[in-house]
Amino acid sequence: MKESSESWKNERAILITVALSIMLAPLNSTMIIVALPQLMNEFATDMASAGWLVTAYLITMASLQPVAGKLGDRLGRRRLIIGGLIYFGFASLGAAMAQSLSMLVFFRVQQAIAGAIALPNGFALVREVIPAERRASRFGLIGAAVALAAAAGPPLGGFLVSTVGWQAIFSVNLLIIVPALLIGWRSIPAKRPQGTSHPFDLVGAGLLLTVLMGTAWLLTQARRGETQFALLPGGLILIAIAGLFLWHELKHPDPVLQPRFFSHRAFAAANGAIAFSNLAMYSTLLTIPILLEEQAGWTSGKVGLVLMAMSVAMVVFAPFGGRLADRFGRRWPTVCGLLLLTVGLLLLTLTNNRIALPVLLGGLSIAGIGIGLSSAGLQTVAVEVVGPQEAGVASGVFSTSRYLGSIIGSSVLAVLLSPASDGNRNFDAVFLMVIISASLSFLVSFGLHDRPPIYEQ
Repeated sequence: MKESSESWKNERAILITVALSIMLAPLNSTMIIVALPQLMNEFATDMASAGWLVTAYLITMASLQPVAGKLGDRLGRRRLIIGGLIYFGFASLGAAMAQSLSMLVFFRVQQAIAGAIALPNGFALVREVIPAERRASRFGLIGAAVALAAAAGPPLGGFLVSTVGWQAIFSVNLLIIVPALLIGWRSIPAKRPQGTSHPFDLVGAGLLLTVLMGTAWLLTQARRGETQFALLPGGLILIAIAGLFLWHELKHPDPVLQPRFFSHRAFAAANGAIAFSNLAMYSTLLTIPILLEEQAGWTSGKVGLVLMAMSVAMVVFAPFGGRLADRFGRRWPTVCGLLLLTVGLLLLTLTNNRIALPVLLGGLSIAGIGIGLSSAGLQTVAVEVVGPQEAGVASGVFSTSRYLGSIIGSSVLAVLLSPASDGNRNFDAVFLMVIISASLSFLVSFGLHDRPPIYEQ
């Protein structure tokens, strides 16, 4: 009984450590947005230059996680998570003391590197230490923490910037990092994975980073209005590098990313569903403020309160979705959640861009409930469809799919919401894209499994 109690306490400590570690990424992704005006004044720069504080962070996070997860698969989770937390702390202190925009962008990239190290290995650690029968519910709790961090970023950042200064949005990270380190140092097992005689796939890692970073960069350039003629050569080069990467990985004995992962129907479904659902959600969150400001003259504060309907629903229902996935299987709670996401966003579309407040709140709430119910099932499937020794890279690929969905959505929005000759924006096309993406996430999710593979039972 005492051993069981100790095991439960250690499991809870690991969950707290992982949740705190993973919260750093979304918190720092959204908190800086409200600080951009002050940073532009501080460093006497324009929005295009200051925007790299957001863009460079997202590209780095999206690109590095599969490689960092693979390193955790080979070296063990403890050193990657603890090292990532320490790295994030020093990067945050460096950002708080930055004396120029270029220096601040440099430390933002370091934050993203640190986050990319800790995040996939945190999810992989949960997959390793939590039994299959309660794994999804634990991912649901972590999902609620992530949603809370993302939602808290703008108001917290606004408070810190207005009362202390922009430096505080970086130094406040220590309030999360220090307890995470103290708890994690005692609770994360120093377990080394089985060794391999094959050297680390440096060539594959380099090619993968080139493909992912190049893809993200091209998408952001498209969002900034670059012409197709200017982007076409880069796209052709990336296709050639991607082909070389696949050829190399298929013949390597221990590839940094096993392309055959995607031959698992459930793994491909989880990645496709998270990419499409995140594209739909992110596009909605970016479009609603523009629509309300143009049509009703709403202030940003009022818009932010309305968007909280989605965030609150996500936080509340993510743990519930995890419990359902443990009790009834991964597939059906996730399918139902993504159906609710589609229905909620459809409500917004059917109003012909004349959104009444009750419909807006109802649609966003239903969509948030759907995201909350589906998030744990998708994450759980992505990491348990492969063996424990490959959970890190699988988690990294899943997270990259999530980021790419957001980047693609924001890039397409830049084109669709550009004012026409009559000054109007094409909101109909945006909502059509949102509904198609949400519907695809729903349809793809039927490919998930109900229970983990037999070796995990």
